[in-house]
Amino acid sequence: MKSIDVSPSAPTLVEVLDLAGEDNVILRTPEGRQFLLAEIDDFADEVAKVVQNESLMQLLAERSKDTTRIPLSQVREELQGKKRGQKKRQRK
Repeated sequence: MKSIDVSPSAPTLVEVLDLAGEDNVILRTPEGRQFLLAEIDDFADEVAKVVQNESLMQLLAERSKDTTRIPLSQVREELQGKKRGQKKRQRK
């Protein structure tokens, strides 16, 4: 995190935004007030929205309780069977 003291000779807003694109920036006024400038990450914002979706969180919690496992070999067999069925239908 970078710190910038805001004064008459402070960097321009564009320069500060460039810095914030690299890392969070703390802005300090001469009076001692502090502000945090951080780039908003679309992914982080999306994750925050998903976590707030109670029905989705409930569904995920219920699904995580299911400990049923299907062996990869069984999945392959089922997929091969579906491919064979599709080929037979295409030939007709």
